[in-house]
Formats: sequence, structure tokens, C-alpha cells
Amino acid sequence: MDRSSHPRSRRIAPVVAVAAAAALTLAGCSSSSGGKKSEEGAANASAGKATTPRMTVALVTHQAPGDTFWDTVRKGAEAAAAKDNIKLIYSADPNAGNQANLVQNAIDQKVDGIAVTLAKPDALKGVIGKAEKSGIPVVGLNSGLSDWKKLNMLEFFGQDESVAGEAFGKKLNEVGAKHALCVVQEQGNVGLTQRCDGVEKTFDGKLDTQNVNGTDMPSVKSTITAKLKQDPSIDYVVTLGAPFALTAVQSIGDAGSKAKVATFDLNKDLIKAVKSGDIQFAVDQQPYLQGYLAVDGLWLYKNNGNYSGGGEQPVLTGPAFVDKSNVDKIGEFAAKGTR
Repeated sequence: MDRSSHPRSRRIAPVVAVAAAAALTLAGCSSSSGGKKSEEGAANASAGKATTPRMTVALVTHQAPGDTFWDTVRKGAEAAAAKDNIKLIYSADPNAGNQANLVQNAIDQKVDGIAVTLAKPDALKGVIGKAEKSGIPVVGLNSGLSDWKKLNMLEFFGQDESVAGEAFGKKLNEVGAKHALCVVQEQGNVGLTQRCDGVEKTFDGKLDTQNVNGTDMPSVKSTITAKLKQDPSIDYVVTLGAPFALTAVQSIGDAGSKAKVATFDLNKDLIKAVKSGDIQFAVDQQPYLQGYLAVDGLWLYKNNGNYSGGGEQPVLTGPAFVDKSNVDKIGEFAAKGTR
């Protein structure tokens, strides 16, 4: 693919042409990588399907085993792929070096575009440069808002984690929190670090940070339990992903703590926990939208030369708060796996 019109090499006027509004009416196709099929087949899509030439797009994330957040990202990507006549190849590895190898695999397969998360951007810098030299456009999503332009990427779709963290800190002030514990499930992940740093910037109370091994949930549970027993003054546990929030609720029970839980990100079970009051509130970065826009953005670039954000600004998908005031409405979509 011709890269002569890349936004870093030739500036153009911003053209934002992502048709995301129809995303939630589309069902996804299954990934060609052999992963589980989307719950809804492409045959049920209510919008038209592109008649443009078949494309192949690789979506490479830092998903850890068992992290359901990425099922929603993938479902959005599959919906866009179904609409845009795209063969989607999904792969993931939480180890940054292994993730870089997966991007290299996509380059070797001569895909038409790559969408990649940048949890640890330094480890991916070299291979993203190789993709560019090979004429393959690369867009970023979810993690890496501070680094996508440095890496000469085409576009970025996601949440400003620092802004989200600052909003979270203000929310903690509103609910009267005094001493919070920010639980980081992947040490070194820049997006997670930015979330806790953002909370600390605006939170008027005391904030502690606790690193846990997010790939070992029993260990997560025991580590949080031990911390709560050690310091009973902690009145809020802040988690950075839905599965960890639900585990923190169990830890609070085991520790005999009176702390409450608030979190970043959603899944079906977390919606139930917000309704029941086990979780006080959550920040939704709309992962379905991230996957959808990343894939659709590559299609738009290939077929119409569009740059979402003009190649200069990210397309933000969050933050938005979910609590008892709006959880019923959001829950309708979460039940479908799209929020």
C-alpha cells in the first residue's frame, strides 16, 4: 500500500469520516486465527456490506488470558470487519516481546493493515517501523495515546488515561473517599500507570498503589486481602479492570473490611455488581468502539484516503461514568457484549 500520503510525511486537512453510529446494529464475523466465534453472526447484520476488494487486517493486542475486556474490543473489530469485507486476524500476548513478534507475523503475512495496542510502546517501536517500511498502515488503539504519533502511526482510537484518572479522582472526592488503594494488574503498562497517576493528581485523600499479578486471580485476591487487613483505614479499592473489581469485592469480604470498590472498565458481571451496590461506579472507555473504529479506520484509509483525527489528533472513546443512575440502560448493551 502506498504510504506517500502518511500524515507524518505530508500534512493534510483533517477528515473524520468514521461511520460508527451503525456499529451496534452489526454482528461480528469470526476471527481467522481460530479463536472463539462472535456471539452474533454476520448474516444478521442490518446494515449493508461493503463491495470493495477484500482486505486482510491484523488486530494485535496485549490481552492476558481470561481478561474479558478484550472480548468486547474484538467483537467491535469483528463487526467492522463484517461490514467492510475484511478478513480479520486476531492475536494477543501480554508479553511485549511476544506481542512484537505477533506484529512481525502480520507483516510477514503481507496484511493490508495492522491495528495494535501500545501498552509498552518501546518494545513495539522497531516492528512498527518495519511495518511502515513494508507499506503497511498501522493504527493504534486502547493503549499508547502518548506515543502513537512518536511511532509514526496513522491514527489512534482510545481513552486519554490521564484524563480518565483525573476524572476518577474527582469522583472519589464526591463520594467522600479518604484513603484509596489503586490496584495495578500489570506492572510497567503505561496506560495503567497513567490511570493511577491521574487519580492521585485530583484525589484529595491518600492514595496507595498495589501491584498484583493479573494473570493469577487467586494471587490478586490474596494480595488485596492482605493489604486491607494490614491497613483498615482504606475505604476505597480502585481497580483498573472489571475482573479485578469483582475479585476485590471478594477480598473485602475475606478481610472483614468496610471498603468500597470502584473501577475502570465494564463487563456483564460488573453491570450486575453496580446494580447490586457491590461496585459503586465504573469508568467506561467503550472498548467495542475502539475495536470497531480501528478496523473501520484502516478500511477508510485504504478505500478513501481518510485519516480519523486528520492524522494529528486521537479519536477519544472515553471516559464515561456508569453508576446506578444509568446502569440499567448501559446494561442492555452489556448483555449483548458490546459495552
